[in-house]
Amino acid sequence: MHFRKRHAQEDPEINLIPFIDVLLVIVIFLMLTTTYSKVTELKINLPAANAQASKTRASEIIVLVAADGRYMVNQRMLAGRGIETLAAALSQVAGKSKDTVVIINADAQASHQSVINVMDAARRAGLTQLTFATQGQHDGAATSAP
Repeated sequence: MHFRKRHAQEDPEINLIPFIDVLLVIVIFLMLTTTYSKVTELKINLPAANAQASKTRASEIIVLVAADGRYMVNQRMLAGRGIETLAAALSQVAGKSKDTVVIINADAQASHQSVINVMDAARRAGLTQLTFATQGQHDGAATSAP
């Protein structure tokens, strides 16, 4: 007698190549049929001025923060590094004017805590207008950003 051998059942395989082909066709279809809307833009002509901006304003205090944490207020080096010393110096320079702008000019290597100390000292002195001076990348000139 001749018996047929039973073949072992093979696990069914899912062929992914046709699936990927169909997905690519769908993606191409979506890319070709999608309309890209252009956001309406306002055309604005900005005013021009010939005068250069003033480098110093009458009511500003420049606080320099060195990389090692020393402070200089309006070109005067402070003896201590504490918040109280800095607040007293800011109060003395500002006088009774509370609308004075404090410009913080910190070294790039200065610690974050040193800059926070200047902000805290300005708050204690009653000065609420703070800005940071930065250096332009192209010309190296210092600018202040509100």
